[in-house]
Amino acid sequence: MRAVLRLTLLQARRDRGTLAAWILGIAGLGYVAATAVTTQFGEDNERAALISVAAASPAFLFIRGLPDGISSGAVTFFQGYSFTAVLAGLMSAFLVVRHTRADEDQGRFELVGSTQVTRVTSLYATLLLGFSANVVLALAVAAGFIGAGLPLQGSFLAGTAVGSVGLFFMAAAALVAQVMPSARSANGTVAALIGGAYLIRGAGDALGTADSSLLHVSAAWPSLFSPIGWGQRIRPFTEADTLPLLAIGAGAVVLAGLAVVLRSGRDLGASYIAADEAGAERAGAGLASMLGLAWRLQRGSLASWCFTSAALGAVAGGLGPVVRDALEGNPSVAELMSRIVPGDAGLVDLFTTAMLGMAGILAAAAGIEAVLRLRAEETEGRAELLLSVPASRFRWLGSTLAVAAMTTTAVAVAAGASAAVVLALGETGGSSPGMVFAAALAHIPAALVFPAGTVLVFALAPRWSTPAGWGALAVALVLGQFGGLLSLPVWLQDLSPFRHSSAMPVEAFNPEGALLMVAIAVIAAAAGSRLIRERDVAI
Repeated sequence: MRAVLRLTLLQARRDRGTLAAWILGIAGLGYVAATAVTTQFGEDNERAALISVAAASPAFLFIRGLPDGISSGAVTFFQGYSFTAVLAGLMSAFLVVRHTRADEDQGRFELVGSTQVTRVTSLYATLLLGFSANVVLALAVAAGFIGAGLPLQGSFLAGTAVGSVGLFFMAAAALVAQVMPSARSANGTVAALIGGAYLIRGAGDALGTADSSLLHVSAAWPSLFSPIGWGQRIRPFTEADTLPLLAIGAGAVVLAGLAVVLRSGRDLGASYIAADEAGAERAGAGLASMLGLAWRLQRGSLASWCFTSAALGAVAGGLGPVVRDALEGNPSVAELMSRIVPGDAGLVDLFTTAMLGMAGILAAAAGIEAVLRLRAEETEGRAELLLSVPASRFRWLGSTLAVAAMTTTAVAVAAGASAAVVLALGETGGSSPGMVFAAALAHIPAALVFPAGTVLVFALAPRWSTPAGWGALAVALVLGQFGGLLSLPVWLQDLSPFRHSSAMPVEAFNPEGALLMVAIAVIAAAAGSRLIRERDVAI
């Protein structure tokens, strides 16, 4: 036990800055969401109008979650829970992989294992640190809600809901880290699990049933397969139910126990899914160039991102009939939505636009991850070996950046093509398949800004490239999703590249915004390519 505590303190010391940023950021997001609701929707009739619109639109339900009354706490939980739960899951998952599989990849576990500790001691320490981090996160979220004037009991339950999701994915990441052969594959797998949980929760909520008042929505059965869906069933500010917390906690305990069993049964550096290390005696023609090497390293990740994006597009197209049937089967919903978006086709287009906007976010994330491969190659010593051959840093960086741009484009194309095909087969009455496909492509210019900006930071300050890349995406999402709700100045909201994406097919294509985003991406990429020549390889 003493060894576990000492290793936990060591890991906490290594992560003190990263964890503080995650916890303060998530809690701060909850605080500003609560403040915005209490200030912008201070009257019951204002909150009732907001919730009625959300309950009538599957797009709102998919993105936000389940409306559950008009109190300030209930509206705040509806507006912000899904996003904060996803962030809590990512924080916990990355923490676990960083201190398990990543430490094995980089040789730290070999040093720890040379002391008088068992092979599962470090895993116990990581799980203890993850548990402690999520407890602190739950308290921080609760403190933010209380500081914004929300009820005490509901605030603590809401914070616990967010922290419990973090605990579940902490345990899931511990299990994945034993199975996958590298930190990169483990991070990708657990991130896909979190994204899948969000999508499953969204599908269940979009298929949910609203009551006659349009103030409460009951989720459909798919949300039962998502820990995020279980968390929102706690309903902290209305009819509080702690049973979902027990379900999430039990799932986390089972997953963590399986991770411990698997860790005790494998050797250091081994995995239950073996890495494909066998190769040809000589490299093929495709690996004779930096671009070919970059493609070979990134193709698996590209396929994963495209599959996820295509699934999102299929959801966007597949739920079109649900939108149409909601109007035909509920006159009160049809009357309400006709005031906002005239016509059935307009509502289908509204839902499709919201889903393709999420695909644009996935495209940006895929581009950032592709660029950050450069940092991994540098820290693990492979870049130094690679640059010892007659190859310039410009070609090294430019090849990865080209693959990142292809990845960003391919992810958007996959979503657009999938949504267009499913919508065409469903004959929902919305825009043409060609217009839907073009709507997905309209998000590419804004998405390209993020990998280009990450390259620039990598060239200037490589140690900050990872937090800067993901932090920029998080800030852009907050400005885009909550900027209007928080009544932020327009110029501040416009700092988000997503604000300059054309929301087709609801809006017309904005060529000026697209050209501006492309110009920013090109300038950032060119500056990074120039600056990379002037610094040494950094570990």
